[in-house]
Amino acid sequence: MRAVVQRVSRAHVTVDGRIAGEIARGLLVLLGVANKDQPADVQYIAGKIRELRIFPDENGRMNHSVEEAKGAVLLVSQFTLLGDARKGRRPSYDEAAAPAVAQALYEGVARELRASGLIVQMGVFQADMQVELVNDGPVTILLDSTRHF
Repeated sequence: MRAVVQRVSRAHVTVDGRIAGEIARGLLVLLGVANKDQPADVQYIAGKIRELRIFPDENGRMNHSVEEAKGAVLLVSQFTLLGDARKGRRPSYDEAAAPAVAQALYEGVARELRASGLIVQMGVFQADMQVELVNDGPVTILLDSTRHF
């Protein structure tokens, strides 16, 4: 499972001209599910998202989690995070999970985050979405449940 985590002042995702999910201060998380991902990957990614200390404390140091900063999470599925462009010019998506599996694990991440008390908004799985955000900092963190980076 891969995630691009961005600290935002605000963000929203639109589908067919309608806002599907919207947050003020918090984290925009683009999430890709790999075909080998399991419930343990859900636990790992949700824990990392919840506990990342990337919000400023009273001294301006990145020392607070999204929960401590009283922020929210906008979770957006993005299978293209599993794209492999090392060969040729067209990315291969062989490592991406099948839609039914990916959706279940994506929704599992949302459930885990909500269970910890976070406000979680979501995009629409498999929809053509437009994502707008104001990256605060900018702060962008890459996560991978297989710990490749």
